[in-house]
This record gives sequence, C-alpha cells and structure tokens, in this order.
Amino acid sequence: MWRYGSSICRAAPRLLAPSLSRASLPRVSGSSVTHIQRRTASAAAARLQTSRNDLPLPVSEVTPDDLPIVSIGDGKVAIGWDTRTWSRFHNIWLRDHCRCSKCFHPQTKQRLLDTFSIPHDITPVRVEPKVEGLEVSWPSADSHISLYPWSWLQHNSYDPIIHKTNTANEKILWGARIEQSPPTVSYEEVMHENDKGLFKWLSNINKFGFSLVQGIPVTPEDTQKLVERIGFIRQTHYGGFWDFTADLAMGDLAYTNVALAAHTDTTYFTDPCGLQLFHLLSHTNGSGGASLLVDGFYAASILKDVHPEAYEVLSKVRIASHAAGEPSVTYQPYPLTGYPVLGHDPVTGELIQVRWNNDDRSVMSHLDPHLVDEWYSAIRAWNKCLTSADSEFWLQLQPGTAVVFDNYRVLHGRSAFTGKRRMCGAYVGGDEYRSKLAVLTEKFTPDAVLRATNDIPLTVANGRNIWNSAL
Repeated sequence: MWRYGSSICRAAPRLLAPSLSRASLPRVSGSSVTHIQRRTASAAAARLQTSRNDLPLPVSEVTPDDLPIVSIGDGKVAIGWDTRTWSRFHNIWLRDHCRCSKCFHPQTKQRLLDTFSIPHDITPVRVEPKVEGLEVSWPSADSHISLYPWSWLQHNSYDPIIHKTNTANEKILWGARIEQSPPTVSYEEVMHENDKGLFKWLSNINKFGFSLVQGIPVTPEDTQKLVERIGFIRQTHYGGFWDFTADLAMGDLAYTNVALAAHTDTTYFTDPCGLQLFHLLSHTNGSGGASLLVDGFYAASILKDVHPEAYEVLSKVRIASHAAGEPSVTYQPYPLTGYPVLGHDPVTGELIQVRWNNDDRSVMSHLDPHLVDEWYSAIRAWNKCLTSADSEFWLQLQPGTAVVFDNYRVLHGRSAFTGKRRMCGAYVGGDEYRSKLAVLTEKFTPDAVLRATNDIPLTVANGRNIWNSAL
C-alpha cells in the first residue's frame, strides 16, 4: 500500500510525508522538472481512478441484527455479506482451516488436522449463521463442528478477494524535503519497558523506511542495547556489533574515507540484511563524512513513470554480486546469476525490495546480448533518479544520534571525509524486525479480526488469538 495525497492506492506508488510538497519530485534534468511533475501526477491519478473502479468495496462488519446469508452448492459454501458482495469458500478449504482444539493446537498455533484425510468431495451436513460466525457441521463419527468468525472469513476471502484498506502497511514515499521533518524518536522512548516508543520507532521504519534516534548515550554498549531492543544482531563476516574507523580492518570500502554512492548492503547475500543502524561516536581532526539516504521506492516510482521500459528491465534482469575483499571469504548469492534490482511480490506485483550496489556488482556475463545496450541505458536512468538533488537526503550525524534504515528500501552512502571518524552499528535480520513489529502491532493496534474475536471463548491461548491474521 502506498500513500498518494490523502488516499491509499494499491496500484499507484507515490509521494510524500503529509507536510512535504510535490516539488520534491526528482529533477532528472533541469529542463524536465515540469514535464516529470505533470506526467507523474496524471499517470498516478489514472491508476488511482482505475483502482477505485475495479476493486470491490470493503464490506461492513457483521452485526447480530444483520447476519450474512449462507448457502451450500457446487462444492462450496457461499456467504452473502450484502446485496452486492458474496464470498465463496470451497468445502475442503473450510474443513482444512478448522481452528477447534482437535484440528489446531491452541498453544503452539500449529495444524493438528491431517489434511490428506479430508475427502476431496467433502460436503457439510449443515451450515448456519451464528452471531460469532459461520457454524459448519461436518460428516464424521464424532459429529465434528467448526466455527469460522465472520471477520476472519472476510479477511481471508479469496473468491473474490475483498478489498481491505490496511493503513498499518502503507508506505510514505519521500524525497530530499524529508529533511524538514525526518521521523524521529528518543532513546528514552525506545528503551522504556512499556514498548510504546519501540512501536513508534519500528512504525516509523515501516512507513518511511528509516528513523532517527536521538539522545543516545555515546557509548558502543548503549548503542548495542538499542539495537537489541529490536532483536538479536545478525552476524556476518564483519562480525556482530561493529565499532570501526577508516583503517581497512576489513576489505570493504566502508572501512576507508572515500565517498560512497547510494547503495544497499549485502547484495551478495541470498538473504540481504534487513535493518542497518549507524551511530557516529566521534569525528576528530577533520571534516566531511555526511550521511546520505535515498528512498529507493520513491526513486523507483519516478523511474516507472518517466522510463517504464527501464523499470521493466531492472525488474527482470538479474545482477550477480560478490564480497571478496577478505581472503577468507567469497560471498555470492544463490543462484549465482543473482537477483533483479527491483524485486516484487509475485502475487500482488507490489515493489518490496531494492537491491543495488554497483561497487559489488560482478561480471554481467549472463546478460542477453540483445539487452546489453538497453540494460546500460536502464541503470543510467536509475542512477539519475538516485542522484537527483530532489531524491538525496543528506544529514550530518552527531554523537548521540543514530539512524536506522530498511536495507530492502532505503539506499545509503556518505561523502568523503578527513580525520578520524569512529562509527558503531549493526545489522538486524528482516524477519526479526518484521516479527517484532507484528507483535507490537498486535499489542497496540489490533486489526479488525482480533478486535472481533478476542472475546470468543477458547480463542486466546498462550497470549495469542488463534484467529490472528498472521497464522
């Protein structure tokens, strides 16, 4: 989900933090600013209108006075939410998803039912709408009865998919003007045991792709405690928690004082690191070393509008990468042909990952000879979007302020520097970050399914609802 103005639009990835203006669109060239702005707006507006017309309307929550209509036929159970919206569930699908304690372990949240014992042509004996949900009686020696909450059925409707607005996962795209009001939390908030500040921090990262943390004690130990509020630190060939200077202690340009262009880290891993944190501990006897952040989703949305053919190339052509600066390691992703720069959800088509580090790119020997010129043109257009003044957010980190960013979305870099610069930080796995965010979302902003089912008897076990949307 992406924010466009004040609307949420699945098909049109667009702009900005609410306080920012459309003037922060990338200037690919000085003469094309107006053209880019006009084309971007019209294309996004067209897709927004299409999404509103084509997607079914959200259904209202079921009330005791207005239960859905249910019927059986053609191997399915049909549920009429209103006069216009129906969902159909295959009988075998419903039986497979029973959440009674005989079919689903309430504590471990794992399936107990032997799926392969279900007759392919199973048909309910009876279906009945209840206040709590759809009650289904199955043919069996023990007269098995299943109950499916209405909110859960709406959420998991697949025939058809019912349009659901999920503001928790919307992404707010930004350009250079994010400098006016970057997402920020305090160290004290994040470290508080009530977890509210931690939730705010991770929510910032989820929406914007990054967040600053201010007021950190200027020590590696306290910075490490901050990182570990999210989850365990991911070990790599660089170690776990880093505390380093530009001494080439590791065979990587990060351990020098040269400028680094916007890039994502660990493109040479099959599973790149999820989050990255940097905290400047000190910078003495020199200058420079400003940090650079670029919203890769924002840059990709501009590329898609202005150069759709380049976007298509970067979504398909795989790039091999490597890390080989240390004689003890040679990292390459599997498969060795690598991954595209722009990765998409194979079901929804949504952009979910940017994977770009030109410095770590390996030989493009697998490139189709007919695509060589087209591929170099595509990465040139991509580079212009990344290096546009309106895409680049520069900040000079100070001791006591850390930046954390989503390595699947936000590219980072730095300017060259002189003097001695001491930096600390760490990686956190993407799964660990998303797990912590999911747990805190469940705690502080439960979705409609949880709100509707928490009071149903035998629903919550071991602190978690068996109808949780993540299950």
